[in-house]
Amino acid sequence: MRLTESLKHIKIIRHFIYSIVGVFTYPGIALVNKIKIEGTEHLKNLPKKNVLFVSNHQTYFADVITFIHIFCAIKWRKQNKLGLPYYLLNPFTNLYFVAAEETMNGNWISRLFKMAGALTVKRTWRADGKEVRRGLDPSDTRKINKALERSWVITFPQGTTKPFAPGRKGTAYIIKNNQPVVVPVVINGFWRAFNKKGLKFKKKGSLLSIKFKEPMIIDYSAGIDEILEQVMDAIEQSKAFMLKSKHHLINALDK
Repeated sequence: MRLTESLKHIKIIRHFIYSIVGVFTYPGIALVNKIKIEGTEHLKNLPKKNVLFVSNHQTYFADVITFIHIFCAIKWRKQNKLGLPYYLLNPFTNLYFVAAEETMNGNWISRLFKMAGALTVKRTWRADGKEVRRGLDPSDTRKINKALERSWVITFPQGTTKPFAPGRKGTAYIIKNNQPVVVPVVINGFWRAFNKKGLKFKKKGSLLSIKFKEPMIIDYSAGIDEILEQVMDAIEQSKAFMLKSKHHLINALDK
């Protein structure tokens, strides 16, 4: 366990893992399925550290793997596309992602991907298949804070693949305490294309969409609930968006 934690901070290790994982996953993302990327122009002038990407979540691994592909392509000056994956020769490794400890310790594939830069956190409501309520673990927060001091970090505020699930206050605490540049991302189609883990195809030919929005304007002195609500609205997972989606669905069925 400690060896894994140490190895993931060595960029050459992440370089190797990103390249290998990228080669095997590129066909599933860009050939077997279709990918639509929007908003990468918002990432051009971002600082090299203290940038937090907040996104909705649809699979355990496919979402993060696609982010890695996109960031690697951007490093090679591609905009809103992947193209040929020669970007894997020199991948973007200044990146960490937040993942549930239970998920990342599941099997050898998840343990390998853990070395790609996973910041494992304890679930606040679920562990070993049982409902467990825990307070915010200070050690989890510290490791995310430390990663932000030197890198970009991806987090999924809902902590689950269930759409419109409530966000976790831990994300708001991290934003309030670190005052990072916060980039909201909205993804779709992954639930249709892959199984829950994101490692097997469910429906080929699906459209995978990833939209990067402009960095958020946040009042860091605001309360935790207010910051969280702003984040959830930005990633289109708030109650308002849920009601809007239901309204569109009802209208579509009536036609």
